[in-house]
Amino acid sequence: MSDKPLITKSRVFALAIMKICKENKFQSVLSNQLLKSGTSIGANVHEANYAHSKPDFIAKMQIALKECYETKYWLTLLIESKELVDNDLLENCLVLRRMLIASVRTAKRTYITYQTKYVYIMRCFQVTTLYYVKAM
Repeated sequence: MSDKPLITKSRVFALAIMKICKENKFQSVLSNQLLKSGTSIGANVHEANYAHSKPDFIAKMQIALKECYETKYWLTLLIESKELVDNDLLENCLVLRRMLIASVRTAKRTYITYQTKYVYIMRCFQVTTLYYVKAM
């Protein structure tokens, strides 16, 4: 079974973050923060796929997006301080961020469309029901 591209990319990214943190001896605080935020992206994306509702899915994907922004921050700090020279990791983070933004936007747009149709149908049903009751 093939996973969705976002799930696959976030898992590969998490593995790369784990490898970088293990190989390089950054300051423990920076390493821990990078490890937490970098692996949390994939965990939240994975969890979003088992969401109970569309708003739950959107919330989990937004959390993954926030973690992605935090990871970008830590990677930028490490690159600017010359602790890390791997710009590919930062590029992968930016790709993930773009995918998450697109996913959240699409989910919000389809949810709003669904809500609008539901409200319209409910209003039509109420008008029909009221008319039917008055006619009796």
